[in-house]
Amino acid sequence: MRIAVTGAFGFSGKYISQRLLALRHEVITLTNLPQRANPFGGSIEAFPYNFSEPHELERSLRGVDALINTYWVRFDNPPHFTFAQALTNSKVLFDAAKRAGVGRVVHISITNPDRKSHLPYFRGKAELEDYLKQTGISYAILRRFN
Repeated sequence: MRIAVTGAFGFSGKYISQRLLALRHEVITLTNLPQRANPFGGSIEAFPYNFSEPHELERSLRGVDALINTYWVRFDNPPHFTFAQALTNSKVLFDAAKRAGVGRVVHISITNPDRKSHLPYFRGKAELEDYLKQTGISYAILRRFN
């Protein structure tokens, strides 16, 4: 299978990618830093997120059987990264995946996402899960503990 892993050069994405490569899948990654040193050598091709150019993001995802999404931000850090921007970007990503014909999205979420939470991290994760469910793409949501 051809599998896209967001953030394959980061912590969670790195371990997911290592396992997929060991299983002999073709892996690509979407990253904010495509020029970053690639710990996988030539085994994983890197593409920029291109949230501001959804057609480019879609092009990167063409031919992908599954998208494993680890993308999010850990802390609100305006103006660079915010939960609101992560939510918007993730929706762009899921829409691009749908247009590209990605067969399945595996979304890494968080324990206890809740639209009514007073914490924007949990509220955003819940909204994103709901959004993914409405895309019509086959999906799995993995909730992890931090």
